Amino acid sequence: QLQLVESGGGLVQPGGSLRLSCVASGWTLDYFQMAWFRQAPGKEREGVSCIRRSDGSTYYADSVKGRFTISRDNAKNTVYLQMDSLEPEDTAVYYCAADAGDDVCYDRDPNEFDYWGQGAQVTVSS
Repeated sequence: QLQLVESGGGLVQPGGSLRLSCVASGWTLDYFQMAWFRQAPGKEREGVSCIRRSDGSTYYADSVKGRFTISRDNAKNTVYLQMDSLEPEDTAVYYCAADAGDDVCYDRDPNEFDYWGQGAQVTVSS
């Protein structure tokens, strides 16, 4: 059973940066597409970014393109989300997710991801 644990959340001022980490255990990440989702109060869960296992292709929501960067270190069984130029609208609980399906990165539908972390709160406020 794959288990995912996020860390790195916190409070940051607008324009600041944070890096989220997602450490996996129980299985190697080589087999999975890895994604970050976020959910703000009263809103649906949004697929922020995804990275494919085969070629490392990355996908981003329009709202974060150019500001967020997803990466993976398979040797450390860890996925990262570097978040720069943060805005108050980025405030949400951020979740790491994994799935073995080849096409899940294109749509980033949360219903298609089998494994989830517990979430990390990110608050952007002055």
